[in-house]
Amino acid sequence: MAHPALARRELDEGHTVAHHTFAHPLLNRMPAAAAEAEIDRGFAAVDTALYGTAGSAPATPFFRFPGFASSPALLDRLERRGVVVFGADLWASDWNPMTPDRQLKLVLERIDANRGGIVLFHDTKAQTAAMLPGFLRALKARSYAIVHVVPSDRSAKARSER
Repeated sequence: MAHPALARRELDEGHTVAHHTFAHPLLNRMPAAAAEAEIDRGFAAVDTALYGTAGSAPATPFFRFPGFASSPALLDRLERRGVVVFGADLWASDWNPMTPDRQLKLVLERIDANRGGIVLFHDTKAQTAAMLPGFLRALKARSYAIVHVVPSDRSAKARSER
């Protein structure tokens, strides 16, 4: 909501914009109804920023729990709604202050040890933004592939009907 032009730019440049929550609470510590309302508020904020309106279902059916704090009930509810929940195989620890060079070394060591996987980065961190060009070059040099996750045709149809 604070930066809708940036969110639209990400979408316009071909990136998949997925969902989180609105206020980033640990959802497994909340009543299920309150947690689902928090998820819906996040869906609505992103979709309104991107498309000017929010429907009953998120335009992109991808979600990540803050702190990976899911619960069986919330996972079931999201599955029934056709929302795919993502996690991460490793993280950049970019919430800890470090130089971009240190972060690059740390993340590459983790990727190599894991032989790839989903990496969690935080886009609000300047150190992460600074290390990304080197990170992408290093992945290419190591013959890793970056996979662009996109919604199914069913989701694309729902978005076009907005």
